[in-house]
Amino acid sequence: MSESLTDSLSPEERRTGMSLAAIFGLRMLGLFLILPVFAIHARHIPGGDDLTLVGLALGAYGLTQACLQIAWGAASDRWGRKPVIVAGLLLFALGSAVAALAPDIHWIIVGRVLQGAGAISAAVSALAADLTREQHRTKIMAMIGSSIGLVFAGSLVAAPILFSLVGMSGIFWLTGFLALAAILVLLKVVPPAPPPVAGPAVSLASVLLEPQLARLNFGVFALHLTQTAMWVLVPAALVQYGHLPVAEHWKVYLPAVLLSFVVMVPAIIAAEKKGLMKPVFTGAVALLLLVQAGFYFAGQSLWPLTLWLTLFFVAFNILEATQPSLISRIAPPQARGKALGLYNTLQAVGLFVGGMAGGALAKHFGSGAVFAACGALILFWLWLTRALQVPRRQAPSHTAT
Repeated sequence: MSESLTDSLSPEERRTGMSLAAIFGLRMLGLFLILPVFAIHARHIPGGDDLTLVGLALGAYGLTQACLQIAWGAASDRWGRKPVIVAGLLLFALGSAVAALAPDIHWIIVGRVLQGAGAISAAVSALAADLTREQHRTKIMAMIGSSIGLVFAGSLVAAPILFSLVGMSGIFWLTGFLALAAILVLLKVVPPAPPPVAGPAVSLASVLLEPQLARLNFGVFALHLTQTAMWVLVPAALVQYGHLPVAEHWKVYLPAVLLSFVVMVPAIIAAEKKGLMKPVFTGAVALLLLVQAGFYFAGQSLWPLTLWLTLFFVAFNILEATQPSLISRIAPPQARGKALGLYNTLQAVGLFVGGMAGGALAKHFGSGAVFAACGALILFWLWLTRALQVPRRQAPSHTAT
């Protein structure tokens, strides 16, 4: 095979990346649309005056995701990626319907639990790895990660408009419809999945204790803990120091996300094409540490806040693309779904712990303590990356051309 062919995405790989990014985007849009407006809606339903229940309704999704990611990932190793993804999306759609019809906060919590039970992130990431060559895997993961960032920024703009037009119930119905649309994309657009890989069973313990995988699992935990802890403080900082009302925060988020993609693309190309995966990865962790220092020492006006947020999204998007790519390379092929399930479990746990720890630290010790604690965690992560070993790429395969 010629070098030009091995260095470019094949049509099938391009279709894989775009269609799986669309599936992730459709599903995550349904989730993100809820976040900016749910607390407002909850005030007007029975039980919604209990902030603990409101928080549980928002967090229940992540909790069930954390509990079931490994199981769904392992199931995809055994029974195939697409059947598991379809089942998870149907469960998500069912949860959306329950929440849309809920007469009170308790039934909304039930719906959110069902939504989270459709934990398909590992299966989708494993399918992306199955359908792409190693030299292009990070690009595909970057497509998927970019869709999540764009959807998050877009939801901040769209959610208040949709809420005023169709209400919370309408948004929940929309989330269910988007999940069903994602099934159509999976079945009609995503290339056929390869059969499950044969081979000796790989135990969860061996996946959990493999040193290289453990470093990456700690990394995703630290990354998403930091993300959630930061967002306990960032909206209030934009109001207090940036003098931006909440409805206008998208004016910072959207440009920051878009600009971060412009910076991320050449970094991903350098990582893959020029064999600079470890320097790019380590540099992104170091940039994340710089962001925490920036918020701690110089986060008291609009332009510095915008700068640190943009740099955060640059580091975040690079790490969101490179870490699952590395997991898929290091894990045994017959346990790829299980390894990515564990990875996504640690991601969900990080989101949960970050919210709890960020709120507690800010309440008792001030916002500086949050950035200092996150900085210390990231410094330890940076130390761990010294021993990270990036696997050599396998020889290009003729099957993906």
